Amino acid sequence: MRAILAISALLALSGCVSDSQPEQPAMYLSMANGGATLDPQTAASMISQYRQNNGLGKVVVDPDLMKVAEAQSMAMARRNKLDHDVKGPLARRLSSSGYPATTAVENVSAGYHTLAEAFSGWRDSPPHRANMLSRDVTKLGIAASYAPNTKYKVFWTLILASTDAR
Repeated sequence: MRAILAISALLALSGCVSDSQPEQPAMYLSMANGGATLDPQTAASMISQYRQNNGLGKVVVDPDLMKVAEAQSMAMARRNKLDHDVKGPLARRLSSSGYPATTAVENVSAGYHTLAEAFSGWRDSPPHRANMLSRDVTKLGIAASYAPNTKYKVFWTLILASTDAR
């Protein structure tokens, strides 16, 4: 009788176990595949927290900056070239898109497969860190473009800006 009860209890508990894996946090999702989608809200949260830890205000996702960042990342991926000016200088790209930036800075990188890796690379680079900690920025656009037949595989663009009058 005890054996039957023990087996029954084990069977009942096994029904509670799920075969699904817990969802991976967005910052650790690999962008090195064709179906990957970057979560800009996660990026804004990470960068805002970093800024707040350094006594600065948060940044929010700006749809227009997202488009400019996406165009830059795609151009770098198409040309297999890590370069701020692959689509022209940032000021000209913003102006031609109609974006009224009063301040704007840009981080580009390549080879990082996850948002966490890209963020860490920028944080550990003095010029990129300075851009993320710019006092004047309030908005961001970020993009990662996958190019499987290139050296780097993933090309990143982060644009931080403000439209506030100085």
